[in-house]
Amino acid sequence: MRSPGDPRASLALAVTVVLWAAAFPAIRVGLEGYGVAGLSVLRLAVASVALGLVVPLLHVRLPRVRDLPLIVLCGLAGMTAYQLLLNWGEVHVPAGTASLLVTTAPVFSVLLARAFLGERLSWLKVAGSAVALSGSAVIALSSGDARYAAAAWAVLAAAFVQGVYHCACKPLLRRYTGLEVACYAMWAGTVFLLPLAPSALLAIPAAPLDASLSVLFLGLFPSAVGFVTWGYGVARRSIAVATASLYLVPAVALGVAFCWLAERPTLSELVGGLISVAGVALISAGPRSARRAAQAAHGREPSRTGDLTST
Repeated sequence: MRSPGDPRASLALAVTVVLWAAAFPAIRVGLEGYGVAGLSVLRLAVASVALGLVVPLLHVRLPRVRDLPLIVLCGLAGMTAYQLLLNWGEVHVPAGTASLLVTTAPVFSVLLARAFLGERLSWLKVAGSAVALSGSAVIALSSGDARYAAAAWAVLAAAFVQGVYHCACKPLLRRYTGLEVACYAMWAGTVFLLPLAPSALLAIPAAPLDASLSVLFLGLFPSAVGFVTWGYGVARRSIAVATASLYLVPAVALGVAFCWLAERPTLSELVGGLISVAGVALISAGPRSARRAAQAAHGREPSRTGDLTST
């Protein structure tokens, strides 16, 4: 039951926003010691173990066998591919800029839902998608450095596979809670990264302390605790209020990146990011029926306890 006056729900959403925003600069620090592959596998491994330890407290049920193919797709796209692409992109793209690019994930969710789930596209969704993607193009082309441009497109690809995750989640959310789907996807994504585990483990002794602490932080807090606080907040707030809070993630990420890494995004990056956020906001605008369709495209069902946008 949603309780509009419950301050704990607001606190849970605020904690989620801060944790997911802090993940972007933490990735930059973790990359220094573990590289793209090592950071990806260790972060998911830490999160998987942490979630596995509290499964009895979270009342996570075993999935049905017939749902395993979709769970595998969610894990492969939303966890494995997302981590690898985002980490690769952040080798050259500043943390705050990466957070702005990842906000376009709802664009791909909407377009994929139209292609594979037959959901209708309103003119607001089409216009919002075009605006958001144009903002991403501004960011990707804001520097003459070819490596930066390639990295920016990699982060945008991470947003795309996150859109695949949201789209694939929708059928599962009719039978499971958002927290359960997140756990299933996390564990499946970790399995796909296990071939990289030996090299990741070998990197631990030589890794700087701050990089190792970043890995633990990413696995325990944005990936594990963030899922729990998001599920708690969404279960007690309307979907519109909960998802609207995610628009704060890029702003918080920019602030954290400035304080932690002294990163200063360029004017063109900020302009492109604002355009992208405006486009995503436009997708969420419109009549109630359109808004409900957009929520479904994100893999969020009003009767469930919440989906997530991982970072």
